[in-house]
Amino acid sequence: MMKTPSICSPLFALLVIFSCSWEVSSDGYDDFIQCMSLQSNNDSSISNVVYTPNNTSYSSILNFSIQNLRFTSETTPKPLLIVTPVQESQIQPIIYCAKENGMQIRVRSGGHDYEGLSYASEVPFVILDLFNLREISVDADNKTAWVQSGSTIGELYYRISETSQTLGFPAGVCPTVGVGGHFSGGGYGALLRKYGLAADNIIDARLVDVNGRILDRKSMGEDLFWAIRGGGGASFGVILAWKIQLVDVPEQVTVFTINRTLDQNATNIVHRWQYIAHKFNEDLFIRILIRRVNSSQDGGRTIQASFNSLYLGGVETLLPLMQQSFPELGLQRENCTEMSWIESILYFAGFPIESREVLLNRTQPNLRYFKAKSDYVQKPISKNGLQGIWKLFFEEEAEEAEMILSPYGGRMEEISDSAIPFPHRAGNLYKIQHLVYWEQEEIEASDKYINWIRKLYSYMAPYVSRFPRAAYINYRDLDIGVNNKGNTSYAQANIWGIKYFKNNFNRLVHVKTKVDPANFFQNEQSIPSLYSWWNKNGK
Repeated sequence: MMKTPSICSPLFALLVIFSCSWEVSSDGYDDFIQCMSLQSNNDSSISNVVYTPNNTSYSSILNFSIQNLRFTSETTPKPLLIVTPVQESQIQPIIYCAKENGMQIRVRSGGHDYEGLSYASEVPFVILDLFNLREISVDADNKTAWVQSGSTIGELYYRISETSQTLGFPAGVCPTVGVGGHFSGGGYGALLRKYGLAADNIIDARLVDVNGRILDRKSMGEDLFWAIRGGGGASFGVILAWKIQLVDVPEQVTVFTINRTLDQNATNIVHRWQYIAHKFNEDLFIRILIRRVNSSQDGGRTIQASFNSLYLGGVETLLPLMQQSFPELGLQRENCTEMSWIESILYFAGFPIESREVLLNRTQPNLRYFKAKSDYVQKPISKNGLQGIWKLFFEEEAEEAEMILSPYGGRMEEISDSAIPFPHRAGNLYKIQHLVYWEQEEIEASDKYINWIRKLYSYMAPYVSRFPRAAYINYRDLDIGVNNKGNTSYAQANIWGIKYFKNNFNRLVHVKTKVDPANFFQNEQSIPSLYSWWNKNGK
């Protein structure tokens, strides 16, 4: 028996175990490819979309969509194969052949999974990368669009803007995020107070199930259609495309970003924002980005709160609204810029508003190592509580950390917690995304920064939701619980599941048990099948 070196962490030990199984399973390359060929009626072109580690393009295809450098190291588990279908009919053989050869499938659209679950696994797996499936068809007359799951939300925004300047869609602010994962986890951005989540505006979908059937809303049934709109599509099948309801936006919107540091009364303004941001007119969205910055006064460091806003209207209407509702911020006309909605997408993403074609880029500039967490706030954090956050942000590891506070209210208050699996609706003042970035590759550096964000997360416990402490599945966080490799129990999965889905977790498990009883579609935080667990344990 191989002796594990004493320096191994538990994670490293798992990687060692995986590397052994990887070597054994690698003999299945030819079997898988032969199976694919047979299932594709001996179509020789199928070999053009299958990449093994022996292929010269394997590494570039693997790394192309990885958005978190934590999962680019030599010790990160690699797929046995990468398959990049160019047509939907090639996906059914992939599912069949993965089952026949004892491989898991990890589906990747944009590669933004915060814990790398769409392209890393501790068991033998195949990446099904959808980046070639990104057709978008916009029907401006009926205010709908079909968008394939391999598209990015930037590509979707761009295609909408080609047909209309008064239609938009309520999804995220990062253009390189893949539609497949973003929509299936909920998906929200600057339009959430007006129109809710991306998943709230999905009206149909196409999905390949575990048996290789291509289903739409009618043929999959309302239970499965409910589950994939916020419950994480990777638990239920391979989502090929979404039909979405486009939303109305004015020809001109107004944006502003106002920065306030501690010596500019930032603590009091942030404290006040908590009481009013969710009560604003639903056309107004003001989020806050908290960072450490250079101080203009003494050359030292200070905390800066950036109030970043989208208003669905003109500046003449916005100014009196802000004066009445949030005079503490001191908004002036010169702080505001009127632009089209598509230009506001570029503005929020940090791009020049003249460079619309940048939305078609699939790669994100300046990739870094990062760890993220999420929270929901239901009561305003006291000023003392905020000052404790600032204290943590002055620590060395917080050099490139940030917190993003996104307000609720408006449409988010009106939609039922059970309308889709995403349950975080009424009663929440705002959502927090905690992030810490770093540049060093060494494991010791990663541990240092991850420990810091865990310390921040622990500090926040008295100030955020409880029973459960809620989390957002699109900000994946394996710290809150994981499944066993292979099958896992309902009780174990419930530890993390109730935090993402609250009472909706039970219904998700019911749907999973019905549509994928053997639990083929699985990952570290996939919805479990009761049948699979019971069958394995002889119950």
